[in-house]
Amino acid sequence: MPTTRIHRTLPLWFFALALLATGACRGTMPIGRLLDDPARYDGEKVRVKGEVTSAIGALGRGAYRINDGTGTLNVVTEDGGAPREGARVGVEGIFQSVFTFGDQAGAVLRERRRFDP
Repeated sequence: MPTTRIHRTLPLWFFALALLATGACRGTMPIGRLLDDPARYDGEKVRVKGEVTSAIGALGRGAYRINDGTGTLNVVTEDGGAPREGARVGVEGIFQSVFTFGDQAGAVLRERRRFDP
């Protein structure tokens, strides 16, 4: 009898685990939010998505700027080069606040991986 109960509740456990795993995955963050309070996110892993507005790459390394409509962020990569200008990309990496001076904030995202937005 207890075995039957376990077999009936097993699909519920799988559903609960899948829901928990989905909730643990962080969504993307607006670039504007990162730039509004860069010290808060300094050193944190973040995900952003947007359009590549400029790019430069050579020998498997590169840098590019990504704009999501709320702001523009510089991204540097050490593996895989830069995507082409105009491409829509998602990027996960480590956010680094470089400076804040008045209403200007300089920051960079050290790319760890790209994903389809």
